[in-house]
Amino acid sequence: MAMMKKKDSNIRRKQGGSITMPFIFGNEVGEKLAVVGFTTNMISYLTGQLHLPMTKAANTLTNFGGTGALTPLLGAFIADAFAGRFWTIAIASLLLQLGMISLTVSAILPSLRPPPCKSGGGVRCEEADSGQLAFLYASLLLSALGSGGYRPCIVSFGADQFDESDPRQKVTTWKFFNWYYFCMGASILVANTGIVYIQENVGWGWGLGVPTFAMAVSVVAFVAGYPMYRKLDPAGSPFTRLLQVCVAAYRKRKAGRVSDPRALYENEALDAAISIGGKLVHTENMKFLDKAAVVTEYDDPKAPDLWRLSSVHRVEELKTLIRMAPIWAAGIITITAAAQQNTFSLMQARSMDRRLGPNFVIPPASMSVLTQMSMLATIVFYDRVFVPATRRLTGLDRGITFLARIGIGFGVSLLATLAAGFVEVRRKGAAAAHGLTDDGAAVIPTSVFWLAPQYCLHGGAEAFTSIGHLEFFYDQAPESMRSTAPALFWLSISAGSYASTLLITVVHRYSAGRDGSNWLPDDNLNKGRLEYVYWLITLLQFFNLIYYIICAKMYTYKPLEAKELRDEERKREDGVELVENA
Repeated sequence: MAMMKKKDSNIRRKQGGSITMPFIFGNEVGEKLAVVGFTTNMISYLTGQLHLPMTKAANTLTNFGGTGALTPLLGAFIADAFAGRFWTIAIASLLLQLGMISLTVSAILPSLRPPPCKSGGGVRCEEADSGQLAFLYASLLLSALGSGGYRPCIVSFGADQFDESDPRQKVTTWKFFNWYYFCMGASILVANTGIVYIQENVGWGWGLGVPTFAMAVSVVAFVAGYPMYRKLDPAGSPFTRLLQVCVAAYRKRKAGRVSDPRALYENEALDAAISIGGKLVHTENMKFLDKAAVVTEYDDPKAPDLWRLSSVHRVEELKTLIRMAPIWAAGIITITAAAQQNTFSLMQARSMDRRLGPNFVIPPASMSVLTQMSMLATIVFYDRVFVPATRRLTGLDRGITFLARIGIGFGVSLLATLAAGFVEVRRKGAAAAHGLTDDGAAVIPTSVFWLAPQYCLHGGAEAFTSIGHLEFFYDQAPESMRSTAPALFWLSISAGSYASTLLITVVHRYSAGRDGSNWLPDDNLNKGRLEYVYWLITLLQFFNLIYYIICAKMYTYKPLEAKELRDEERKREDGVELVENA
């Protein structure tokens, strides 16, 4: 029996590792080409092809982004509860493929778009009707469902390929997050250049058809790597366990507190599937939840009713998530700030001089290339220069903690939004100087590269903030919730997108003057006060940064009793038994 277990362990050890990365990264490239290839330039599609007003188009974009970032909670539940990460990724990729096919069809068939605008005579463009919008929204919803199953699982599935109990692979795990994000950024860079150029200069049929084909290839490549992957079995629904702890604590709310934590309920056999890497140990905060682990005369420790009695490990799972919540919430405002890149920053770029040489005009959406290039450069700098330098000062393998990394990103993001407001003042000043304030469609003779600081700063901020959040969620979340952890990351993106929609809606409504003025006019950005919006977001980011610093100072790291320590104790016990048997 022992020989069979050893053989199975050896087989598992051979699976996973760096050899699986081309298949995982290849799938990520296809997904990003498909999703980003459309969403980056979606504001142009909605205003130019479907003729939606600017504010409505911007809210449609952020609502879609918010929904797409909300669905990972469903995907994470499915993966952690019963399907496993591999099959969740595979099926979700197929759903995303169907959504992209539908989007391509909507761009090709004339009946699914309003007729082109008529030139001359002051005739307004015909806006897309309800049927055309319904088909578009159905395609976007299908894509969002696919992304919802894919996004929370691909990061954790990639990290699963490295065994954290092996000291040689443990360091590789955090490096994986950097290079995963680098690979993702590189594919976004291609989407923002090549695919956006095709959309603007060849047509939307080809512009969506190319990433749809790339997605199909990536699905095949990912499934082909099946025999090589290290696949962890699902450990049951984490949400059910969390609810059981809450119910058990409420039922025993009148029970007396236990002075000695060792008297609280422990059951290693019960928790074996959800504590492979280590057991969560008792912490002193949130003691009201400890009552779920108090053993009373009505409980049977050998066959516990989990709605009345929870183990310390399960109670600490809930405590860990509660402690993570304030750090999670701090990321929402930063996402709100970054969301403006694909809406109003793009509209700024469209109104500026985008010529690069005598024969080439930069597509507005391709300005986000600066964000991706800055992000990629920051990742390389961080991994090759910053970490080795700070490691000598701090003694940490990571160089700095992920909480410090997130905080640096928040500060850089604040500077990006602040700079965006000053650039908008200059852009409007150039429009006024050339008598173009009343002409919202005119190209202002000022270089689009005045927008470079805000794009580049956002890229640097993302390299710190987003990767720091991924590290934080994966490291601090209970191991049985490794799919749920990235879902929390996408949930913050969802909340930030919806916060952007709310902010833009409120500003548009309450900044309207009786003379028709508005901070965010629908037809002429030159008459608006977009800089006020940027500075309002900057102020929110400033207060958010102070809030984050307080939360980071108070944060308690996950209390984990490493698996290696328990294994060592078992080895010593086994050694004693062998001596006695001898």
